[in-house]
Amino acid sequence: MLEQTQDVLTAAPAPPVDPVETRTGRSGRVHSARYKWGVLGIGIVAQAAFSAAFQGVPTSGSILQAAYHLSVGQLGVVLAAITCGIFITDVFWGILSDRIGERKVLITGLAGTTVTLGLVTAFLVPTADATPSYLALAIVLFLSGAMGGCVNGASGRAVMGWFPVSKRGFAISLRVAAVPAGGAIGAAVLPPLALAGGFRLVFGFLTAFALLATIAVVLWLDEPPLAKTKASGGQAATTTESPLRRWDIWRFASTAFLLDLPQFTVLTFGSVFLLTVERLDIGTIALLLVLVQVGGGVSRVWGGRWTDKHGGRYRRSIVKVYSWLIAAAFVGVACYAAAPVWVIAALVVVAGVLACGWHGVHYAEIATMAGAERSGTALGLENTMVFGGAFVTPLLISGLLSFTTWPVVMILVGAVPAVVSALMIPRENPVPA
Repeated sequence: MLEQTQDVLTAAPAPPVDPVETRTGRSGRVHSARYKWGVLGIGIVAQAAFSAAFQGVPTSGSILQAAYHLSVGQLGVVLAAITCGIFITDVFWGILSDRIGERKVLITGLAGTTVTLGLVTAFLVPTADATPSYLALAIVLFLSGAMGGCVNGASGRAVMGWFPVSKRGFAISLRVAAVPAGGAIGAAVLPPLALAGGFRLVFGFLTAFALLATIAVVLWLDEPPLAKTKASGGQAATTTESPLRRWDIWRFASTAFLLDLPQFTVLTFGSVFLLTVERLDIGTIALLLVLVQVGGGVSRVWGGRWTDKHGGRYRRSIVKVYSWLIAAAFVGVACYAAAPVWVIAALVVVAGVLACGWHGVHYAEIATMAGAERSGTALGLENTMVFGGAFVTPLLISGLLSFTTWPVVMILVGAVPAVVSALMIPRENPVPA
């Protein structure tokens, strides 16, 4: 009897293992338990490298305007170009990462970003003899954004795939925190480089950073064992519904567009406002923008960590609170004529930190809503909304400033979208025990 029992136990199949808890990548390689943190590190480096370009260049906006002899409208076009490229291609990259995998997508996109930034470095920087066409600069930066948009959905899907559910909010928030971290690097490094050696050093630095990220993906990234959305190589495709067919995901993603208007009000024209209106020097402005990025990054990570401790609840509530606080901060900035310079500078930093801080929980929530296997598409949609806002903001501000004043800009582009976002955010979903 004992022998029969032992035989039954021996023959019994092993309990199923959650794919996200396994350590075997799609390549077949078995990794240590720490490998998921390596994947997160690769995602952070890739995101930071790209963020240093699309957020770092605007921090040198006033220097760029002088070096390229740009009008306010032309500056708006140049600053919007890279985010326009991201806006147009982000959903495509997200869908593609769900279908063919993150590795191929990241290698293709990051290599393209490296090449386009290299072209700017070689051919489109001002010299003593000539100033390049702003349209040519805008076109190549557009292509750089179109290629670099791959980072958002693909690296997010890799993180979702390697981390268990209980740690995804924190992990995604860390990956998303690389956006302000890269922006902080750009804000700290690019203006001094522009002043010291011109924009060849600026774009040369960005090219090297993108190349480093590409090499990291090639050498170390293995894909998680998630099902693809299209069967290939004998692997079953996921049956999870596409996020693009779900109204609740579209509604939540649209609030990311609204909240990005105040964020990029600070990131694209904050330096111009502080220089021309508050008369601060370039060094002080660069320091303030670094504080914005660092504070935003810390806020993103804190939000993800806190919601993980509460079982993934309250993410939507946190975003709603951020929305109201952002609106209040921009109303304060709009009253700059009645307050000392240091108060307005502090309010700009607070508004910027708040406007950068909601991303972590927002990204974690939309990825969770879609499911890990569809997270690439969901994050692609999210980033389409985010970079749609980033694309529209400099054009909107430059257009408004042609016939109105800064207080109107701070209210219409900063406060009002945040209020609308607070009213649009869906209620929390009930979380089963």
